[in-house]
Amino acid sequence: MLDSVAHDLKSRLELGQPGFTILDVRDRSSYNTGHITGAVPIPLTDLAGRAKTAFHSKREIFVYGENDEQAAEATKLLKEAGFAHVSEIKGGLSAWKTAGGATVGA
Repeated sequence: MLDSVAHDLKSRLELGQPGFTILDVRDRSSYNTGHITGAVPIPLTDLAGRAKTAFHSKREIFVYGENDEQAAEATKLLKEAGFAHVSEIKGGLSAWKTAGGATVGA
């Protein structure tokens, strides 16, 4: 099943409503191979230490990773760090591509 989050984000970008951050928590080589256009790369291993300095706690953040488990772990870490508006992009990069979202690389 297609992830509605990917479709909603793509629509918001097309309508010029970019008031959110897309966060890629995969490792650097996966990010370099291909990622969602505009995604911010912060590997899951660095997320706890970097999130508070990288983003405002009220920022709306959408997370994807190597798999849904990695995205869920990142979402949990962000919420524990005080970020209230965090959602997962279920299916990650492949769901984004299926929704027709712009990507860089593979």
